[in-house]
Amino acid sequence: MKQSQRRSCLRWYMTTMRLVQRISGLFKRTETLSLGSYTLWNVFDSFRPRILIDVSKIDMTTTVLGFKISMPIMVAPTAMQKMAHPEGEYATARAASAAGTIMTLSSWATSSVEEVASTGPGIRFFQLYVYKNRKVVEQLVRRAEKAGFKAIALTVDTPRLGRRETDIKNRFTLPPNLTLKNFEGLDLGKMDEANDSGLASYVAGQIDRTLSWKDVQWLQTITSMPILVKGVLTGEDARIAIQAGAAGIIVSNHGARQLDYVPATISALEEVVKATQGRVPVFLDGGVRRGTDVFKALALGASGIFVSIILSFNSPEKIGRPVVFSLAAEGEAGVRKVLQMLRDEFELTMALSGCRSLSEITRNHIITEWETPRHLPKL
Repeated sequence: MKQSQRRSCLRWYMTTMRLVQRISGLFKRTETLSLGSYTLWNVFDSFRPRILIDVSKIDMTTTVLGFKISMPIMVAPTAMQKMAHPEGEYATARAASAAGTIMTLSSWATSSVEEVASTGPGIRFFQLYVYKNRKVVEQLVRRAEKAGFKAIALTVDTPRLGRRETDIKNRFTLPPNLTLKNFEGLDLGKMDEANDSGLASYVAGQIDRTLSWKDVQWLQTITSMPILVKGVLTGEDARIAIQAGAAGIIVSNHGARQLDYVPATISALEEVVKATQGRVPVFLDGGVRRGTDVFKALALGASGIFVSIILSFNSPEKIGRPVVFSLAAEGEAGVRKVLQMLRDEFELTMALSGCRSLSEITRNHIITEWETPRHLPKL
């Protein structure tokens, strides 16, 4: 990437983040029939910091599925990262490892599970789409496990692809020099050009619309890796996921690109946490822009958050995803920087709220828009 392109990308990121900073917090988008018509609602009224607490030492370490990480900030799965930078998933994997946290590799990565594993040590999860050809799924899961991946993040909210109008307008498809590397030897690594979206045509042709809860149980018969169900937004589905044997739940609305009018992840989080009753960990994926947002999610009961990287800029909700801009601007160094920024902001928020460890972050530290009047804790 040329230096001028890097500067342009960095300016775009900084301009976007300034806008996000002015609005502040996690948001809910309400779409109308017109593309680009949206409303942002601030979900949080305020923090409730505690004072006169010794915060000279802050411990952000945590354990996810038995693996100790440096902070509750992990990297979410994002497809086709080499569209942003030539090193793509290689750079993201190395940066996540250097930060002491987890990287989740997308099924639709432009680097294979074996290639990402070759970048060096690190804790990595694998995001899975279930194909109509279950032999393809079995082979891919076993390859991920053999390559040292530690968990499966099963995406369950995409039996069909949502209507992504910019992808349709641009007739989106993979550049000819890139492939979906995990499927390269299976004649499934390329997207054919289409009259609308090449990705939508690919999903319609390959992804299994019959996917159901029994398939969560089926996956457990072909792998020893724990399974996280990604795409849960209701308490009802959280309870069913536990019954089906899920080791954890990821609250996600797929970047608000699947179904219009779904709640923001932060709005759905507390309902899901309450439904699980502590039986499995609950994570939040999507909507995180600042370290303060991480604090909000943990105060509502999340065990950690995943930072999303979005390469399809087809709605205002996508703007401001920090990692993809840093990846495009500076590769691995850029991703390292943005993870460090989030870490520093989260640590500062903990200190200024009077929290010395993650266990000290409680529901009493925040006030949300949906709790009126506020029931204050008893003194």
